[in-house]
Amino acid sequence: MRYEAPDTLAGATAILAANAGAKILAGGTDLLVQMKSDMADPPVVVDVKKIPELCRITLVDGAYRVGAAVTGMELVEHAAFAKTWPGVIDGVKLIGSVQIKGRASMGGNLCNASPAADSVPALIAAGARVEIVGPQGKREAAVEDIGIAPGRTSLKPGEMVVAFLFPKRPPRSGDAYLRFTPRTEMDIAVVGAGISLALDAQGTCTAARVSLGAVAPRALLVDAAAKALIGTKLDAAALDRMAAACSAACQPIDDKRGTKEYRIKVAAVMATRAAEIAMDRARKS
Repeated sequence: MRYEAPDTLAGATAILAANAGAKILAGGTDLLVQMKSDMADPPVVVDVKKIPELCRITLVDGAYRVGAAVTGMELVEHAAFAKTWPGVIDGVKLIGSVQIKGRASMGGNLCNASPAADSVPALIAAGARVEIVGPQGKREAAVEDIGIAPGRTSLKPGEMVVAFLFPKRPPRSGDAYLRFTPRTEMDIAVVGAGISLALDAQGTCTAARVSLGAVAPRALLVDAAAKALIGTKLDAAALDRMAAACSAACQPIDDKRGTKEYRIKVAAVMATRAAEIAMDRARKS
């Protein structure tokens, strides 16, 4: 195995393009575990922490750009971002222990492509996009289009995620993420639900995004659930329709953590609770 630590994006993408099977190292909380357990044996490891663009959080005209190598704790401790996107912070806070969050990167949590990744449904609900750089230049994609199956992404050979791009937050908007696990800490989601919504001055929902994790081979954007909320006062009937749409969207597996039927029911419950938190935050914003 060869170790490389380029300090430019061009250098990193050149190494990735020239070495099939090369892996990116940011926090290493997934990659090093996989290597130690013989689940990964990359010929080249590309450490990207020396690339400045990947390690910054910037705000331009109300829109945030978060570098892909920014750690979970850096994002949690960024007071302005946390105030603007509390639902994203809900998800990031659940990524392992404080020590893990101090190393784990946002890009890694996405590109590891676990269906149960806690930050991903929250990022999808937020409408975040990713900036991608590769041999063919730069492009953008929606977060929900990156993970395509457990451990697999839509990134092309030589490409890497550089940053997360968050839209300017509208007034009277809020977001939230909740998950269910057998244990309260240090566990992965049996079901996760992220919701972001906006209200008008009369309290009617004007926009919504609903995402579910751990109930399908990839995190889901549930358009039908969002449509159930838009145009309503977010009353019990609207929440019930949203919950039903969430259950209908689930494609879970049976495993030791929960049955299919259990996950389908819990998805509706977690989405409803997340919507209520997002609604309360929107009304207070």
